[in-house]
Amino acid sequence: MHDKPEAWTQLASAIERHSAGPVTPGIRAVADALLQRYGDAATAVLAYGSCFRNRTDEGLIDLCVLVDSYRSLPGPVRQQWLYRLLSPTVFHLETPHNGRTLRTKYIVISREDFERGVSPRCFHSYLWARFAQPTGVLYARDESSARRVYASLAQAVVTFVDRVVPMLPSTFDARDLWQQGLRLTYGTELRPERTDAVTRLVEHSLDYYEQMTRIGMECGPFDVRPAEEGRKTGYRAAIPFSVRFMSGLAWRLRKVHGKMLNILRLLKGLLTFRGGRDYVLWKIERHSGIKVEVPPYYERYPWFATALILGRLYRQGAFR
Repeated sequence: MHDKPEAWTQLASAIERHSAGPVTPGIRAVADALLQRYGDAATAVLAYGSCFRNRTDEGLIDLCVLVDSYRSLPGPVRQQWLYRLLSPTVFHLETPHNGRTLRTKYIVISREDFERGVSPRCFHSYLWARFAQPTGVLYARDESSARRVYASLAQAVVTFVDRVVPMLPSTFDARDLWQQGLRLTYGTELRPERTDAVTRLVEHSLDYYEQMTRIGMECGPFDVRPAEEGRKTGYRAAIPFSVRFMSGLAWRLRKVHGKMLNILRLLKGLLTFRGGRDYVLWKIERHSGIKVEVPPYYERYPWFATALILGRLYRQGAFR
């Protein structure tokens, strides 16, 4: 039970207001296609990532489908087992819309796993870092489902803030918090992002991040107060040395742990949808400009060839 229910309610309400922003007809069309695919099993569909932030469907659309349980999903038992293994499960979908083909990367995850993944119980930042950022709720089955989604998004913000504040100087502002936090979380993944991506991302939605910081600080466990230095959205934190030390150690472990999980999820993608290899290489080329030719023996030894490709891309600097 939260110690400050009013602050948590205010945070969830602020996220709901941001979530209500417009999206393109193309993103709506893709969300409708996913609802047709998953039917009554879907409790919510969320939009996040660059297309949602920029209000465009040019590029790769990021969506998330929350489901009641993996048993309710279509497919053989093997497929349902893969949903549980290293959740969430990533899929790639191409949807025709008004004479164009929209490309979508979407994840499928149970509501229970999602709520755990944005909470402090989850060590890795995969979910709480993504969904602390601007997120749209394109569909919710009913009012109860919507309330649970907004509560989960609020929890993602608080988890993000609590994990990042000990890594900051004693005095900081919202820009410092989110830029440092996103750099840390990018470092836990095989991110093909350019070095200035974090700065541009935070500046684009700075009003959102400032509001999330102001309210999120009230929900966290640390002694953080407004700074008396005339800085906009300035804060002063009294964090014990032992907490800062353990936080730094956790982030170092998270970096190793996260990269291992990313490699395993990429290999899992070879089993969950057709074209998984082409999707991964296309995304890396799109972000880094580096193109890799697929070896001729790939079809015979896909996992071995994928490992070689990823190693070559890493050495070329396609991701960190």
